[in-house]
Amino acid sequence: MQKQSELDDAFGRSVRHRRVTVVFSALAVLLVLLSAANLCIGSLNVPIGDVWAILFGQGAESTNYQVIWSIRLPRLISAALLGGALALSGFLLQTFFNNPIAGPFILGISSGAKLVVALVMIVVVGGSGVMTSGMMVVSAFVGSLLAMIFVLLVSRRINSMSMLIVAGVMIGYICSAATDFLITFASDANIVNLKNWSLGSFSGANWNDIGIMTVVVIVASIAVFCMSKPIGAFQLGEQYARSMGVNIRFFRIALILLSSLLAATVTAFAGPISFVGIAVPHVIKRALGTSKPLVVIPGAFLGGAIFCLFCDLIARCVFAPTEVSISAVTAIFGAPIVISILLKREKARR
Repeated sequence: MQKQSELDDAFGRSVRHRRVTVVFSALAVLLVLLSAANLCIGSLNVPIGDVWAILFGQGAESTNYQVIWSIRLPRLISAALLGGALALSGFLLQTFFNNPIAGPFILGISSGAKLVVALVMIVVVGGSGVMTSGMMVVSAFVGSLLAMIFVLLVSRRINSMSMLIVAGVMIGYICSAATDFLITFASDANIVNLKNWSLGSFSGANWNDIGIMTVVVIVASIAVFCMSKPIGAFQLGEQYARSMGVNIRFFRIALILLSSLLAATVTAFAGPISFVGIAVPHVIKRALGTSKPLVVIPGAFLGGAIFCLFCDLIARCVFAPTEVSISAVTAIFGAPIVISILLKREKARR
């Protein structure tokens, strides 16, 4: 009997391993295909052979070269990095609050970041200054952290997680309303792009922005991955995590800072983007058949990158030359997933 049980366990591990391998292989293929599509398709279609040659430095004087290197490649990298960052931020918040529909957009964290960035941008640009990428990241981080602190204060007075989500949504509405008020009465002509940014978009990314977001997102993502073991222990309960030697206070602070930093980076460079942080971690967990952070964290990052590349392709191509807000497209595909989560939770309670 014991030998049979050991064989069953070994078979189960083998099946799970194969499933994880298949899922990651599929994610890698999708990432390559969507990257190629984002580089080739647009108002100016570029053949894949030309794209390949351009990436290796050929045809430097051509229009296609300028389109690929100055517009599409920075936008592609931006969508992939920020999509992955948003998915990781959502995963951390879901772990922190033990709620599958917790996310930076739903809890108002993205809106808090947007408000502070808009305020600083109006003050700096309105004073004939230059709003650097570093200033945007710092401003967004401060805003997201303030919103997160407010959500935590509310959570101390509210025991119901559903009411906490409602409170987060209200915080988001307040911050968005304040941002719209600032934009409405901003008189400086240099702030004309603020409204487009506030709707969410990966357009306008340059190589200087790419350098900053790459450093911030990669460092934060590595830090999240290094926390895989304590996150896994925390998912089994706070008492179990303590028994495994996890410093709960330090762990919670790290989750707050990392989730806020990742969400802030996304908001600083692309504006608020909805539903990615909620939908992607849920889909990845279902696809992998496990919630182990060691595999979910890289899977969520890849999933977020793929989801945002797909949505960005739709946003700029379906109604070309008119470009749709990226947040509108992510909501179309992400909202049904959130509804399915809510329906399953309600069914499980009955």
